[in-house]
Amino acid sequence: MKLSRAMIACLALALSLGTAPAAMADPVPGSDQAQILATNFQLPFPCNQSWTGNSGNSSAHQSWEIDFNRGSTADADLGDTVVAAAAGTVVISAHQGSTNRYGNLVKIDHGNGWATYYAHLNTRTVTQGQTVSQGQQIGTVGNTSAPGNNISPHLHYEVRLGTNYPDNIQKAVFNGVTFGYPQQTVTSKNCGNPYTPTSVCGSGYDVIDSATLGTDGAVYLLYNSSNGNNCVTTIKYKNAGTATATTAYLEVEGSARKTDSGSYGYYAGPVIASASGKCVKWGGKAGSSTYDSGFEHCD
Repeated sequence: MKLSRAMIACLALALSLGTAPAAMADPVPGSDQAQILATNFQLPFPCNQSWTGNSGNSSAHQSWEIDFNRGSTADADLGDTVVAAAAGTVVISAHQGSTNRYGNLVKIDHGNGWATYYAHLNTRTVTQGQTVSQGQQIGTVGNTSAPGNNISPHLHYEVRLGTNYPDNIQKAVFNGVTFGYPQQTVTSKNCGNPYTPTSVCGSGYDVIDSATLGTDGAVYLLYNSSNGNNCVTTIKYKNAGTATATTAYLEVEGSARKTDSGSYGYYAGPVIASASGKCVKWGGKAGSSTYDSGFEHCD
């Protein structure tokens, strides 16, 4: 089986990093680990492609990493497109074969301590410091590693929370569903929305809170420290590009609520209001899912 050949890729990595940690439980609702659902990670491959992931055929795996393949021959996947599982900032785009045998590696920081890793890439199409949107191409499937470490093409994918490796490796969640470890074939719902909260709200705004809207999208609260303004936008995940009912609102304590509601293809908002030193209510709707906050973020 082709996936089993991926174990050759990482055998030395296992020897250098030690034994695998004890299995971690699924994130508890409301816990820090459950934040992974708030980012609504999608499969790191283009819309409607089906890929088989396996966490059990590589002796180098520490816990919940996944090796992905879909072709029937050893080189069938070489050069296939790899995309960002969620929006974020590229913090590594480099060949790291001699360091950790990951070869061409892209690491994306998604905020709040969450990051995804895409290893053994044939090519990298993003650079360090670049902001990427969910579904944006970041590279291609490859077999790069350390010199002399011959492996078959596959994508090595990881989700991490924090810096305490390897205990920070988390179970992967795609489209709101935890991957069926140790092996599952998954069809990508990473169908692309080129907009991010910061691209909608503009320069100077940073995400300070977010809430998922089922699998339909997410609503984001941003703040601009230079002018004291808050911004709310609802970003669609489902039916991106097709006009559907979408809403975003922001209410500053003591002022009338501002709402943007309509039939939109990608997002609602930006809804912007001055809120320095005041509490705000914020929320939105996409599909059949709604989020409404109480008054909070009173700084």
